Amino acid sequence: MVDASVQSRATRTQRNLSLDALRGLIVVLMAVDHANYFVAQQHSTGEHWGGPFPAYDDALSFVTRLITHPVAPGFFFLMGVGMALFAASRRARGWSEAELIRHFVTRGLVLIALQFTVINLAWTTGVPPFPTFYQGVLSALGGCMILGSLVLRVRPALLAGLAGLLFVVIELSHPDPSLWGVVFDQPLGLVFGFSGGDATFWSNYPILAWLELVVLGLAFGTWMLSDPSKAFNTAMAVGAAFVVGFVLLRAADGFGNVRPRPTDDWVGFFNVVKYPPAMTFTLLTMGFNLIALGVFARIERGGVWVLERLAVLGSVPLFFYVAHLYVYSGLGNVLEPDGTSLPAMYLYWLAGLVLLYPACVWYGKLKRRHPDSLLRFL
Repeated sequence: MVDASVQSRATRTQRNLSLDALRGLIVVLMAVDHANYFVAQQHSTGEHWGGPFPAYDDALSFVTRLITHPVAPGFFFLMGVGMALFAASRRARGWSEAELIRHFVTRGLVLIALQFTVINLAWTTGVPPFPTFYQGVLSALGGCMILGSLVLRVRPALLAGLAGLLFVVIELSHPDPSLWGVVFDQPLGLVFGFSGGDATFWSNYPILAWLELVVLGLAFGTWMLSDPSKAFNTAMAVGAAFVVGFVLLRAADGFGNVRPRPTDDWVGFFNVVKYPPAMTFTLLTMGFNLIALGVFARIERGGVWVLERLAVLGSVPLFFYVAHLYVYSGLGNVLEPDGTSLPAMYLYWLAGLVLLYPACVWYGKLKRRHPDSLLRFL
């Protein structure tokens, strides 16, 4: 159970600059990936547990993909952190556990609905053929939010243990790469366990495969309420340990990788299975995210200008997510219908951020003026 003193401190909790800055960094990197998809039209086919694995003609193409890998894990982890902080603040206002669960279930369903309507509509404007129904990151976040609401009252140490258990179980449950295409007739498997599908339904983000990061975020959020400084220092230490764990598992090239390294060079070393996340993918990306979070916490007292700008974007991540898909889709379809080079794509990426930043400022102010409106679900 959560300590009463933690709940009382939650009444004074405001938005945390470090968390928002990390979330802002994540959405900025996400924009690189989707500008690559819509504008350059050079996005990789995906690092799946089976089937053809992405190959890259040059270092820039690979690095463009690699720097975006922390995005999805960061979204799931920070959602868990946000759930813990929100739950503590609402308990301090007198909310019951049933009200909290109802809130998170509603928000989760909203995310799922957005995925299969507004978000998937944006994806259909890209060049590659798109499935009729696509389970992407928003629907997985929604499913994880619903499941995560059931363990809000669990102690953080047990949550961390549960995250570790899921980390191992999911790795053990990965289908053998030889089964690629064979198990695509299992809808529950595609929704909850492994990626894949066909032209009718495709899943890149099975819910249970990403739940471990939400649970870890719930644990971290509770630790943060108890002792923020200690929590952020721990984040850096754990992040460093994750990076070391990645190097060891990747060098061994066995358990934790799902499939062998595609090549023997540095590209092959960092070219890891994302769909669903292999242990090596999670260790590498969350190592980066946790170290970045710790660094941000250490420098935020200086009022660093860059962190404050990132926090503007990170305080409205769902708005940014929806808007940026249509911005880069529009830039690509109108200005570069035949695609463009990667260096030129980075100029479009920056142009998109210039367009999105004032919109995020406006939307953030709107949410703050109407904290109890339907905007709280977005």
